Amino acid sequence: MTPPTGRLAPSPTGYLHLGHARTFLLAWWQARSAGGRLLLRFEDLDRGRVRAGMERAAIEDLEWLGIDWDGPIVRQSERGALYREALAQLDAQGLLYPCVCSRREIAEAQSAPQGEGAAAYPGTCRGRFQSPAEARRKTGREPALRMRVPPGLRTVRDEIRGLYREDLAREVGDFPVTRRDGEIAYQLAVVVDDHDQGVNEVLRGDDLLPSTLRQALLQESLGLPHPRWFHVPLVVDEQGQRLAKRRGETALAALRAAGVRPGAIVRWAALSAGAEERGEGLAAAYLPGFDLGRLPAEPALTFSQASD
Repeated sequence: MTPPTGRLAPSPTGYLHLGHARTFLLAWWQARSAGGRLLLRFEDLDRGRVRAGMERAAIEDLEWLGIDWDGPIVRQSERGALYREALAQLDAQGLLYPCVCSRREIAEAQSAPQGEGAAAYPGTCRGRFQSPAEARRKTGREPALRMRVPPGLRTVRDEIRGLYREDLAREVGDFPVTRRDGEIAYQLAVVVDDHDQGVNEVLRGDDLLPSTLRQALLQESLGLPHPRWFHVPLVVDEQGQRLAKRRGETALAALRAAGVRPGAIVRWAALSAGAEERGEGLAAAYLPGFDLGRLPAEPALTFSQASD
């Protein structure tokens, strides 16, 4: 078998937290235990949310835990030409169309109550304009580009969750591959990046499992292979809520400043994944014998709870 190439792909929009630490350690153990490579890519396309100093802080957090990577660091903000090539390929197949709808208009069209998450796109602009220029001229708005989603049930295989099925057209609808400000959307960028970098294994949090169907459709449309997907359970607090960057008490930088030892976090992450006790140490301490097959199916409790 081809040795795996995995990747770490943080967004420099805030400090990394305990959930990131566990997922990144799992990705590192998974790649290194198979003699594979691990790449580091910063997903910084959303320039309005990128915060100064967060890239450097993420690198320091990874190094603090003993996580290394192969090759140079890649930044999505420097890869626009590759994304435009993929857009042109999709457009040539007639798979894209301009859309001027706002999120609020989409929610109102679906009668979606406030706070219940994103509504499926109802196809308002499909067939409405012949080109982005026409959309601009007729509405005075900058359009996004949406991917046409064919009807019917779609299936992908996840190495942890098994088969995942969804009627993508009904549950999500035609999804954006560019934003209305002209920036490339996450779903297309990650597909292009993974292929260009030779990534053949993607280990990430299971909150991103629903995105996989969109990425698989884009890969098929661009003639690209699917990687193997591994979606791992998240880290949750005592109320069962997933961790977030806005919660400063779980940030790795805050824990480091408070005197928490990196080996204690590595041990917590390893034991939460079913590893045998080896005491405190950096990432390499739990590499021998690592087996993702021991990973529990339920979410992991935060470091502080596991230590009490």
